[in-house]
Amino acid sequence: MKRVIEMRTYPFKLEVRSEENQPPKITGYSAVYGQLSDDLGGFREKIEPGFFAEAIGRDDVRALFNHDDNLILARTVAKTLMLSEDDNGLFVEIIPPDTSYANDLLVSIKRGDISQMSFQWQTEEDHWDSSDKNNVIRTLIKIKRLWDVSPVTFPAYPQTSLDMRNTPEGRSAKEVYKNYLDECQETKSRKGAEDRSGQELMSIRRRKLELMEKQ
Repeated sequence: MKRVIEMRTYPFKLEVRSEENQPPKITGYSAVYGQLSDDLGGFREKIEPGFFAEAIGRDDVRALFNHDDNLILARTVAKTLMLSEDDNGLFVEIIPPDTSYANDLLVSIKRGDISQMSFQWQTEEDHWDSSDKNNVIRTLIKIKRLWDVSPVTFPAYPQTSLDMRNTPEGRSAKEVYKNYLDECQETKSRKGAEDRSGQELMSIRRRKLELMEKQ
């Protein structure tokens, strides 16, 4: 099975904490342990305690807004992003930069317009329990790489990309999930191509403008 980047969102509320003479912090849980997810398209999922243990302190993790590489909020190697585990799950502390998009995000969190956090990762080891065909459970055991944690406007769940009404009878949850991973990879590749195409077009337009200004 391909080790593509996956994404989940959990309904833990974000907060902005402000202390005297200290920059504001965005805090909240990016993931929780032992809590079964919604139906992800033929199976549900939970995270085993300690899943993030190796990633903390090892991976160079970013905090982004809406998983957008251009909207970076913090980074572990810069010590502006702090990750820790407790009994609940992966706790996140973000010291955002003094930029317009970060300040706008702080306002939106305080107002309650943005209230959830998501994370992107790759799985090294998981376990599938299919003893009950009507209640297949996937348990995340070991992480391969934690890429980023992100306050998000909209929760991102894989089931929004799966239409189970079109799933042929007899297909296992693993097969459905594998197709989902393939879809993720194709979407990521397609988006990358679109981004490169847009950058090339912008470069051409800028060059034309420079030539016109010289005339």
